[in-house]
Amino acid sequence: MTHSLAEIAAAVGAVAEGNADLRVTGAAEPAAAGPETLAMAMSPAYAEALSRGRARAAMLWEGADWRALGLEAAILVRRPRLAMAGLTRLLDPGPGLAPGIHATAAIDPSAEIGADAAIGPFVVVGAGARIGPGARIGPHASIGPGARIGAEALIHAGVRIGARVVIGDRFIAQPGAVVGSDGFSFVTPEESAVEAARASLGRHGTAAPDRGQRWLRIHSLGAVEVGDDVEIGANTCIDAGTIRATRIGSGSKLDNLVHVGHNVEIGQDCMLCGQVGIAGSTRLGSRVVLAGQCGVNDNIFVGDDVIAGGATKIFTNVPAGRVILGNPAVKMETQLEIQKAVRRLPRLAAAVAALQKAVPLGGPKD
Repeated sequence: MTHSLAEIAAAVGAVAEGNADLRVTGAAEPAAAGPETLAMAMSPAYAEALSRGRARAAMLWEGADWRALGLEAAILVRRPRLAMAGLTRLLDPGPGLAPGIHATAAIDPSAEIGADAAIGPFVVVGAGARIGPGARIGPHASIGPGARIGAEALIHAGVRIGARVVIGDRFIAQPGAVVGSDGFSFVTPEESAVEAARASLGRHGTAAPDRGQRWLRIHSLGAVEVGDDVEIGANTCIDAGTIRATRIGSGSKLDNLVHVGHNVEIGQDCMLCGQVGIAGSTRLGSRVVLAGQCGVNDNIFVGDDVIAGGATKIFTNVPAGRVILGNPAVKMETQLEIQKAVRRLPRLAAAVAALQKAVPLGGPKD
């Protein structure tokens, strides 16, 4: 499949200059681009590499002199990453699932499959499940009993959707994601050592002696509710709620290897990067961004528009709009000052040692 520069420009909200009828088969980095590919050189730093390739056309930054770069045509864009979103959407061939139900799929007779849905090989759809129109479900995925999947969903190979899970339109789940697994919730017949340690904040110095405790499961009666336009990364796990549902707001994006505990509520348009973990019953506002390896304690609230830098550990409520970093989390500007002070500690220790030599701890003698 080929696309003209005019078609690509329309997809990214830009205008093609030069030979707009020139057709390309795909995109490539500048040095690797050939005559039939569009070179990606959207900042001056990448322009030099065009001379090492054979591109006839390129996507360039706004104001670039494409003729001086030896090109026949160009698409000039104001916001490169936004242009990449439109370009990749146009060029993405998708998973290649044809509409219809594969012969090896196991569909319960009571399940409802929407028009133009594509159900791949060895997919299992449980009793009473509903699959929306235009949904695409890849090989070896499973949809639990009573689950509801909205229109135009894309569920890749090996995804597990649990019982009673409700998912909105245009949902995307990458391979191996699990939505609706049981929550990690256990209790002991008597107060456990963990409960005692939490109540005392470890003031006793050691954990309580062996109480012969055993862990009893608290079953997950709730499910998971997912809004529209949500994306879930590979091997990400979202636990079902205990009584009420775990909720993921519309527009939110979860990276690979994210874990969302039971009863968690995530607002709209949040972004959770790789290896983020959110403990049970915590609430995130809307537009919250948690960078990679952030951890969030249970039963707290993180306000709207909070941004947490990588590996931040959040133990207490965070007010709306705050930018935080560190373990434990503090304002980012405070954490930067803390790090500066930590780097000064060796010099400070050396200075204190020199003072101790000069002035003995017993004080000067008469």
